[in-house]
Amino acid sequence: MGRSVRHSVGREMRSYAGMLLGSVLYGAANSWFLFPFQVAPGGIGGLSQILYRYTSMPEGFWMLCLNVPLFILGWVALGRQFGLKSFIATMISTGMCWVFMPSHFTFLPDYADLVHNIASPGEPPRLAFFLSGSNPVDVLLASIAGSTMLGIGLGLIFKSGGSTGGTDIPVAILRKYTGLSISSGYWIVESLIILSAGFAFSNAPLVIWAYMNLFLCSRVTDLAAEGMPYVKAAFIMSSRSDALRDAILDELDRGVTLLKAEGGFSRKPKEVIYVCVHRRQVRELEEIVRSVDPHAFMVLHDAHDVMGYGFRRRTLAFEDQHD
Repeated sequence: MGRSVRHSVGREMRSYAGMLLGSVLYGAANSWFLFPFQVAPGGIGGLSQILYRYTSMPEGFWMLCLNVPLFILGWVALGRQFGLKSFIATMISTGMCWVFMPSHFTFLPDYADLVHNIASPGEPPRLAFFLSGSNPVDVLLASIAGSTMLGIGLGLIFKSGGSTGGTDIPVAILRKYTGLSISSGYWIVESLIILSAGFAFSNAPLVIWAYMNLFLCSRVTDLAAEGMPYVKAAFIMSSRSDALRDAILDELDRGVTLLKAEGGFSRKPKEVIYVCVHRRQVRELEEIVRSVDPHAFMVLHDAHDVMGYGFRRRTLAFEDQHD
């Protein structure tokens, strides 16, 4: 077996292992923390909560029933954008929601101490791990724990080249046929689901909890998929670009890129310096710029997944879903 083949096989194994681990976290987050308190942050999980409310069928069952036709719809409407890995990740993550239902863990010796009944009057019995009741503190703890775990799981799935389907598909269809931006599409779809859940459970505070969970989950998902922003990137506009370039090369040992630009007011040609530095070097960079050209204009922003000389080798390659 050649080196390239071994590398390809190893990469695929790591990819599917990442999807499996992400799916485990996804299932545990929903079944242990979010579903019992009806605070899933929108998406298929939120729709499944509503259907559970009226049918008593478990959320995992409804997630499967909703995801399969949605995936088919996405395939028909959008082509092979949603490929094999997305289908596998969708099925595994949905299955994990069923696997991690608390009622499946009665074999544990301390099951009665771990699990507490938090059902509302007139609703089917609900069980939540580690929490003592449906008071605001427990809802807050469940929201934080569940959304954080869900975000990490989703981030691992996305980083491994998969997708959980769900509302990604109607958002993509909205974008294709209405021209809405992705962020606007997500806002509309998730808001409809969250508001519907609040109406179904006749509990307005659940809407607030769900929006908080949506925000927290999205931030943690980005962090898990992209990693900590340990690098800063800087755009520097200066009339002394040559001197700044030399100082950065000599004192920071960082490569720079000179971008050709034009002043918006003067319409005169300018050179913009673009450079990436470690966080610990930001102070040094600011001092260099200040000493060389006190009138320079510099913009700093976080940079993720920087690869190349001087930076650790990380990859975040979403594979072509058309394969």
